[in-house]
Amino acid sequence: MENTLDTLLAKQKQAQIAQGFPSLAQRKQWLQRCIDLLVDNQEALCKAVDEDFGGRPEHYSLLEIQVTLTDLKHTRKHIAKWMKPERRPVMFPLGLFGGRAHIDYQPKGVVGVMSPWNYPIQLSLVPLAQAFAAGNRSIIKPSEYTPKTSDLLQELVGRYFSDEEVAVVTGGPDVGASFSALPFDHLIFTGATSIGKHVMAAAAKNLTPVTLELGGKSPVIVAPSANIEDSAEKILSGKVQNAGQVCIAPDYVFVEESSLETFISCCRNVFSQQYPDPINNQDYTAIINDRHYQRINSYIEEAAQAGTRIVPLSDAEPSETQRKLPMKLIVNPNEELTVSQEEIFGPVLAIKTYNKLSECVDYINAQPKPLALYFFGRDKSEQDFVLGRTSSGGVTVNDLLMHVGQPDLPFGGVGDSGMGHYHGHDGFKTFSHSRAVYKQGFVNPLKLMGALPPYSDKLKKLLKSQIKK
Repeated sequence: MENTLDTLLAKQKQAQIAQGFPSLAQRKQWLQRCIDLLVDNQEALCKAVDEDFGGRPEHYSLLEIQVTLTDLKHTRKHIAKWMKPERRPVMFPLGLFGGRAHIDYQPKGVVGVMSPWNYPIQLSLVPLAQAFAAGNRSIIKPSEYTPKTSDLLQELVGRYFSDEEVAVVTGGPDVGASFSALPFDHLIFTGATSIGKHVMAAAAKNLTPVTLELGGKSPVIVAPSANIEDSAEKILSGKVQNAGQVCIAPDYVFVEESSLETFISCCRNVFSQQYPDPINNQDYTAIINDRHYQRINSYIEEAAQAGTRIVPLSDAEPSETQRKLPMKLIVNPNEELTVSQEEIFGPVLAIKTYNKLSECVDYINAQPKPLALYFFGRDKSEQDFVLGRTSSGGVTVNDLLMHVGQPDLPFGGVGDSGMGHYHGHDGFKTFSHSRAVYKQGFVNPLKLMGALPPYSDKLKKLLKSQIKK
């Protein structure tokens, strides 16, 4: 496989050199072919994802496709503006003598994309959209946990593109390790923080720049001024999307101690209304595989054995054969429990009670920086207090997940939750090299200033006049 990967990468790099930087028309054509691929094959893609999950609502896969199309169309609409050279001012007095400066946004070359299983279509093709916009070629390595979707993407990409433009390679962890060690011109990885560290270490050997979109434990703060019923509805609705298998899904919620029982009651009402029979409900997503089902179940069992209060939001029993777990709340879990230490990535939500808003901020700041932070409240001073004293990849106020769907907002993490951004214009810049260009004017400024040997007192006086506070 390594020889195949090396050959494929060399082929794309040679094509980039031989054909030069892609024109605006070429980039738009690439984006249009991505759009055609999704629209023409939406049913097959939904079916493949459903089979990989063992039960994923068609409307949710259609939503994934629609979000991806929105990004592709937004990119296609704005790419001409993004590609324009950016004028920059020159140092005085060079501009008076015709000196000019600008930035050219050039393709980096070949971009490697390592995508995860939870959104196998979106997280493969959205990075590709921005890589194409910047004029790059690409190789995509999707997750082995969604083999049918990965195989279908490989087939479809091969049908709509030549392997000199973009290719999909499949395989397990060994292929992933070889992939991350390739000398790409840029590498983007979406997945677990633990794997991200290995990817970055492998890329470092080639000095390959990386964008890491990692996970972590994203918090929600339900402030004293929040509407509890509205907050619970939005938090539960967002958390249960894809059965909690979302990188920006919340792991824990801060609720005022006096509002705890009201919040729990509202959560149970929302879940029972949306999923009256979660096990046999086609709208409720299954856990991706047996290993992850057992992992999430072990978090619940460990908390129960420790005497932690666990609140099922449904009377339905979990189904191991269907890999479906009804939503559960774990109230004030001990910090030593796994559910408090590891990213949950499933239909379990921890509830932490507080008396002062500062307790929430102090706790969040004592943890690794999260990929997302959510604030619910109607008091601007509370909002400013939280947002002005915490750090996270992104924020949504009075809702969940919404910031990631805005094509003009950068998406990315900070600290343990990742580095770098993509989406929209920010993605274009991530996958571009900002090349500085200076054009000298009609006068030789060094000669004019006496800055050529033999040096004169005139130059010395000029330099001293500029060295001041």
